[in-house]
Amino acid sequence: MNKTFIAALLSASALFTTATQAADYIIDTKGTHASINFKIKHLGYSWLTGRFNRFSGNFSYDAAKPNESSITVSIDPASIDSNHAERDKHLRNSDFLAVSDFPTSSFISKSITAINDRELLIKGDFTLHGVTNVIEFTAEKIGEGKDPWKGYRVGFTGTTSIALADYNITHNLGPASTHVELELNIEGIRQ
Repeated sequence: MNKTFIAALLSASALFTTATQAADYIIDTKGTHASINFKIKHLGYSWLTGRFNRFSGNFSYDAAKPNESSITVSIDPASIDSNHAERDKHLRNSDFLAVSDFPTSSFISKSITAINDRELLIKGDFTLHGVTNVIEFTAEKIGEGKDPWKGYRVGFTGTTSIALADYNITHNLGPASTHVELELNIEGIRQ
């Protein structure tokens, strides 16, 4: 076989392999095009809402092969913000997040499965308050495409609910306040 033909075949194979690999994205926290929000019932009468102001992460995604995707997010629990300074101070102490003992929280995906062309089922390890449990949530693809700065972006949103007791947070908030709903909105910039 001709050496030139073999070289061309190997080059084409390398291009095909590269073209079919998932793209890597960094979550756009610098441009604040991402958020991690939470809400919990207050005495069963209303929702207390807030967010985590400091987090980072990255993910791999290819629309043609969504099952090969992955995501990793690191959260600073001390950045909790419920729009009330005294409550946030309490949320940071040993009754809740104990941020001096557990300064990081994280999510690392274990599997991502396409439900349809817009939704993914994501399962992974969520660590909070020093405890790691497997959680799952459905993520919806919002959209993807070129941005005005010659980059490429893709965005998702997803929600899940966790039981505080599963993370050894046992401070009694009443029977209506045993679970927290978490919402992750991300916009990734392709690297």
